[in-house]
Amino acid sequence: MKKIFLSVVLSISFVFCATFLWAQNTVKDSLSVPKEEKSVTHHSVTIDGKIINYTATAGALILRNDQDEPIAFYGYTAYTKDGQTEMDKRAISFSYNGGPGSSSMWLHMGAMGPKRVLLNDPYDNHPAPYKLEDNQFSILDISDVVMIDPVGTGLSKAVGKAVNKDFWGVDGDIKSVSGFIKQYINENNRWQSPKYLIGESYGTMRSAGVANYLQANLGIVVNGIVLISTVLDMRTLTFQQGDDISYILNLPTYAVAAWYHNKINNKPKDIAAFAEEARKFAAGTYASALMKGSDLIDSDKESIASQVAAMTGLSKEYVLKANLRINEPQFTEELLRSEHLTVGRLDARYKGINQNLLSEASIYDPQSESISPPYIAAFSDYYYNELKVDKKLTYKTSAYSTPGFNWDWKHNKNNNSDAVTPNTAVDLAEAMSHNPSLKVLALNGYYDLATPFFAAEYTFKHMGLEKRIQNNFELKYYEAGHMMYIDPASGKQFKKDIATFIKETSK
Repeated sequence: MKKIFLSVVLSISFVFCATFLWAQNTVKDSLSVPKEEKSVTHHSVTIDGKIINYTATAGALILRNDQDEPIAFYGYTAYTKDGQTEMDKRAISFSYNGGPGSSSMWLHMGAMGPKRVLLNDPYDNHPAPYKLEDNQFSILDISDVVMIDPVGTGLSKAVGKAVNKDFWGVDGDIKSVSGFIKQYINENNRWQSPKYLIGESYGTMRSAGVANYLQANLGIVVNGIVLISTVLDMRTLTFQQGDDISYILNLPTYAVAAWYHNKINNKPKDIAAFAEEARKFAAGTYASALMKGSDLIDSDKESIASQVAAMTGLSKEYVLKANLRINEPQFTEELLRSEHLTVGRLDARYKGINQNLLSEASIYDPQSESISPPYIAAFSDYYYNELKVDKKLTYKTSAYSTPGFNWDWKHNKNNNSDAVTPNTAVDLAEAMSHNPSLKVLALNGYYDLATPFFAAEYTFKHMGLEKRIQNNFELKYYEAGHMMYIDPASGKQFKKDIATFIKETSK
């Protein structure tokens, strides 16, 4: 009897402890998951002489995984045109920047949103006050816009059992952004709307993966993709030892940068014609010389060095010392070294002071240093005071300062799972092959040294697409840099190109 009593007591104690622990964990989990944040405000903007009344929704939704468990407090800002009843005729565009690790602030306040930061492009910008104006380049007149801030940026962060590093990688990022898009579509009844992905820089790499993931796993087919300053294959940018492809693909951008800074003798008037000349040299004579490696004889090397120098504005001696191979940080430091200046990476039109004339490579980007303070200050004022987001919520313009931020570059679509130079062009090729009506618009800045236009062209031509869908690509070029929409003339053309693309693909 005593043993039975003891057994019952132990059983009750076990059940009580288990229940207590379960309750504790439930409370702990619920406390770690914040509530959805949503600030809804109403505004109007004049675009092309027409008044657009719209609703802005800024905050974060609670992203759920396949088991409906909360995994992220996911920040976004949505702009929807008022008075729309036929949502199957109203396009919706999901937009983001790159990094990886950048918020969507740049596209938000430079091109996509209803307000635009005024900048002195491509020159220095003074301290505050900064000005905002109605954004004539916004596509809000033809498409609703949802600006997405990936985890670690904006308000976004992991919650529940998830951790930030779950989202910090090529595949984790593709899956979570796709999940956000599906959840937003579902919660806002946008299943029948024409849908678009508009990404910049690493955001183009993301878009290629997201388009395919949405299509293959979530049953969502997008009408079109806009790639702004494209990089799909990281190998084209990395200047890896023993791999000459980056040197070849960057050379035409070096050439047009030298053209802009008047470092070309007998400078031709037409930048497009000069860019084409540089393409032909890079893909022909220059590429053939690099392919020979150590078999290139001295006399041929001297000849090629002279041609590279004439094409890029660098000295023949410098080109020879570099063994004909100049990477981007070396070029931006060397081109205007004699003037004690450094050239911009994101936009080679920008010039900054070079404080170390002995340095081999540039250590800062004059364009980034010039535009970041105006963007951050103007956006913060707009976000918290006009969109009325709770000031207790910290908006992170990037994830780089977040503890533990480290990107996982492995991509499951690439044959080598340990590849450090992933390629999502394979994702885009798959998406386009499975959906032959999918169209892609690629926007390129001539002066963009971060994602050179020739590298984008090379990637598109090496995707192995069937001939009947090769023409589903459309490329446009601007006499500007990585963020071509900052330049007023390019911004106007930027809007026109995207608007035309959406109109033609949403029918």
